[in-house]
Order: sequence, then C-alpha cells, then structure tokens
Amino acid sequence: MKIRVVSSKEEINTLNPNEEIVHFAFRPSNTDLFSLFIKCPQVKAIHIPTSYRRTMSTSAIMYLKMQNIELLEGDVWGHRKDINEYSEISQKVYDRLRECRQSGMQEEDIVEKLARETGLGQDFVSFFIKNS
Repeated sequence: MKIRVVSSKEEINTLNPNEEIVHFAFRPSNTDLFSLFIKCPQVKAIHIPTSYRRTMSTSAIMYLKMQNIELLEGDVWGHRKDINEYSEISQKVYDRLRECRQSGMQEEDIVEKLARETGLGQDFVSFFIKNS
C-alpha cells in the first residue's frame, strides 16, 4: 500500500489522478481538499497528523463522510520526501497481518497489536486491514 505524501498546496496539481491514499504534511484548507477530490476522484483516504485533524472544519469532515472517504490520523515517521514521494507499508506488516489472521485473532485485537508493533495509528491499521 502506497501513501502519496503531499508537502504543499502546489503539489496537489501534480498528483496522479489514480491516487487512493494521500498524506497531507501541511494543514489542508477546505479548498485544498476539494482541489484534491477534483484531481484524484478515486481517493479513498486522507491521512493527516492528529494536530491538524482537530482543526479541520465540520463541513470538510461531513463532506468526507458523504463521499465515503476515510479521514485517518497519524504521521509518516522517518519518510524523506526528497528521496521518494510515496511512503509504503512494508512487507513485514502484511506478513504480521497474515500471521494474526491465521492464528484466529479477532480484528480488534489485530488492530491493537499491529498499531503497537508498527507505530501506525489504529484508524490507519483498521483501514489497512479492510483494504488488504
């Protein structure tokens, strides 16, 4: 799973229209979000730092819900945008998910375990499980 990291408003216009998960490394305005939706109609999730989530407008959150676009909180720790514009979920996370499923763990327990082991947010892990 690839997460496209966007560092500035200007980058929104350079996105591939097929992007499905976008991480905003800046506080997006309503205009920025709508520009993203126009440029990338297939987007399934917006990933933003927790501090930015608290300041998002109610109208933007409602729009995301109406469009079935997940709003995920968290950071892409250790990602260097100058090297790669995407942050990727490593194969180890996929392997751990498969192991947990094979051992018969409940989804809630898997979410908690993977979030603790990987440092990813629980909402992101839930999204990851649903989409893999």
